Amino acid sequence: MTYKIPTDVQILGRDIKSEQLKYHNKRVAVCKEFTFDAAHHLHCYDGKCKNLHGHTYKLVITMSGFVNSIGIAVDFGEIKEIFKSAIDSKLDHQYLNEVLPPMNTTAENMIVWIWEQIDLQLNDRGLSDQGHRIEELKLYETPTSYAVMKREWMVENDV
Repeated sequence: MTYKIPTDVQILGRDIKSEQLKYHNKRVAVCKEFTFDAAHHLHCYDGKCKNLHGHTYKLVITMSGFVNSIGIAVDFGEIKEIFKSAIDSKLDHQYLNEVLPPMNTTAENMIVWIWEQIDLQLNDRGLSDQGHRIEELKLYETPTSYAVMKREWMVENDV
């Protein structure tokens, strides 16, 4: 294979027109991964997780939208701001049993709470009105163990 070094960069207005930036009208999902560290323990659990312990959680957010005039469906920076505001600021380096609503702090319970918090941010920022929505969340408690929440499980009778 031969590699070519570009001799010129594409210029808007000369090489491509503004109306060409949006290539399609399809819904597209984008994903962004984040980590946060937190401690917790489980109630009514007969195993080592009944003891106070910590995790580096990994959250994978899959969000979709229709591309705008420049071809972006959901801005990665916007997803980062939402995560920082709705999740990281509340859970990072915290004792989850203390900062989450009364619940057993399992990944299965936490992922629904996380969905609700992100969804509130989408509404508050007016992004839901623009067609942005969560499609799926994955919350890793360890590198090989995670909970999944999908849109069709979270929302009834939604289009």
